[in-house]
Amino acid sequence: MTDLSRRSFAKYVSCLAPALAGLPTLAHAQADGGVGRIVVGYPPGGTLDQTARRLAEAWKAQNRAYVVDNRPGAAGRIANGQLKRERADGSVVLCTHTSAMTIYPHVYAKLSYDPVKDLRPVALLASATCVLAISSALPSEIRTLADYVRWLKAHDTGRTYASPAAGSLAQFLGYRFSQAAGVPLTHVAYRGSAPAMQDLLGGQVPAYLGFVGDFLQYLGSGKVRLLAATGERRSRFLKDVPTFAEQGFGTVAGLESYGVFAPASTPEATVAALAAATQAASRDKALAGGLEQIGLEATYLGSAEYAQLIAAERERWKPVVEASGFKADE
Repeated sequence: MTDLSRRSFAKYVSCLAPALAGLPTLAHAQADGGVGRIVVGYPPGGTLDQTARRLAEAWKAQNRAYVVDNRPGAAGRIANGQLKRERADGSVVLCTHTSAMTIYPHVYAKLSYDPVKDLRPVALLASATCVLAISSALPSEIRTLADYVRWLKAHDTGRTYASPAAGSLAQFLGYRFSQAAGVPLTHVAYRGSAPAMQDLLGGQVPAYLGFVGDFLQYLGSGKVRLLAATGERRSRFLKDVPTFAEQGFGTVAGLESYGVFAPASTPEATVAALAAATQAASRDKALAGGLEQIGLEATYLGSAEYAQLIAAERERWKPVVEASGFKADE
């Protein structure tokens, strides 16, 4: 190693050390119980909870001690509001879906948090593709999106679609599809994907816009038909399912993603260290494999890039939400 490269490396290490010192480590945890927390606004077992737990495991492999703190309620809004009251030292972070920062501000008249002023994006960790599925109770000749649109135009009944929650990204992707198809569709909101899938399988709802993970166990069963995915390209999990764009519905596009956030006043060095730890976790084979089991893809973006994505998506969805006329008070 040359003297110049030694000096450069030493300078890099000296800059990095203070940032890394801001994160709870296992040694620190053993000394004074200083275990960090990853706050999740949903109950144990859900996709967000599983994502956070896999992140905690990956961080543990980096000698960083964090546990998942479930604070369910109000579609994650309680946990999101809680974060702004936590210490801004990297010891408490939030794992939530990006739509809580991009769509919720247009949906809810009152939020307990300001996505811009109260929370700071640390890193994007995972993404999920939305998929339109129809019930096997619908005529067997409906095999493509074009078939489905023709059937909708010929039948006044059956013009409904379900989503996992009111105000969700899936709801507004369905609205975009309704606009593009020229067919008025009624949205049916469920409290989670499990009851929505149950009614889809039972034929109580004709169509459901859910996420890839909802359908993996039913592939090849004939119980549901997957017509279109909302990604720019086909999902790695559903290579035989064309995108909406491939079928002439290019405006029906969007992914849900899951990211890590810190209180807004968290120091830059601490945010940088958290982002670096998340980037390292995204390369962890155990984390990537665990995400794949629930239909997610490890998709890393750093703090600045993630903030730019959130700002752009917030503006993108604003006119869509407004045009839908949907508002929620609580």
